Amino acid sequence: MIPKRIENALHERHVWYKELVHPEAYTAQEIAATLHVKGKELAKPVMVLSDGKLVMAVLPATWKVNFGKLKKVLGKKDVRLAREEEFKAMFPDCETGAEPPFGNLYDVQTLVDRSLTQDENIYFNAGTHYEAVEMKYKDFEEMVKPEVAEFAERL
Repeated sequence: MIPKRIENALHERHVWYKELVHPEAYTAQEIAATLHVKGKELAKPVMVLSDGKLVMAVLPATWKVNFGKLKKVLGKKDVRLAREEEFKAMFPDCETGAEPPFGNLYDVQTLVDRSLTQDENIYFNAGTHYEAVEMKYKDFEEMVKPEVAEFAERL
């Protein structure tokens, strides 16, 4: 079940989306495979701490965060991967590791890697390890209003 706050935001804006159920999967690449979509179309949020503040960095499943680039984008020296216990309380309606890329709805700064903006549709976890959402990237960007930057690189 999509977290209510996301479902409500989608409905309020009359945005087209599709709920997808898939076999339980824990990595972004596994999810892409179970959904039969290209890894570059699956948005994976990576939670980082930037000078002690939580930031959601959203990138394609087949890419990884380049922390050197991310530090420059954020203008911070202290940027590191957040540990689960540092962010799971921020997403009480999601399974840990299955957070959707809607940081704005959880009061978390959201960055999107430019590489994700190139496809018409994106896919992402819907708060569980067995549900996903498909929607138009342009609708996602209008809803979330993320900062778009280059901070990721191919695996």
